[in-house]
Amino acid sequence: MTHLALPALDFWTVHCDGSAVPNPGRMGLGVVMTDPDGVSHRFSQATHAIGCNNEAELRALMAALEALKSRGVTKLCAYSDNSVLVEQLTDARSKPIARLAALFDEARALLAAFEQASLRWIPRHRNVEADALARAAMGLPLKPLAKASKRRR
Repeated sequence: MTHLALPALDFWTVHCDGSAVPNPGRMGLGVVMTDPDGVSHRFSQATHAIGCNNEAELRALMAALEALKSRGVTKLCAYSDNSVLVEQLTDARSKPIARLAALFDEARALLAAFEQASLRWIPRHRNVEADALARAAMGLPLKPLAKASKRRR
């Protein structure tokens, strides 16, 4: 008989997204944090700073990590649809982005402050709520999802 490992019941789940309009431009942050009981906590904020979309994504993650830290959370799994963000924070071999290096270092330190923390890439269509919050922070409408191609690739 095979036993499947159940996910830990004390983990929080985070979906984060950021927008910069134009790119670079004003930044909006969107975060959905779900506690172990399944209750969602949403965060939507426009920043006064100007930055690129990678910076906005990073700032959204950092805002979530700081909020969770202040709540005493020790375990989390975060998701982002930004592959650059995930690669920079999870792959030691990735080439640093010089302009954002200090922010990435700060994010790594925040992640390391948790007992257990992981960051994973997800496709954009699985991060719609966080994207909507980031865009809403700047008064922007939802982005339409790309239409699926009828041809197989």
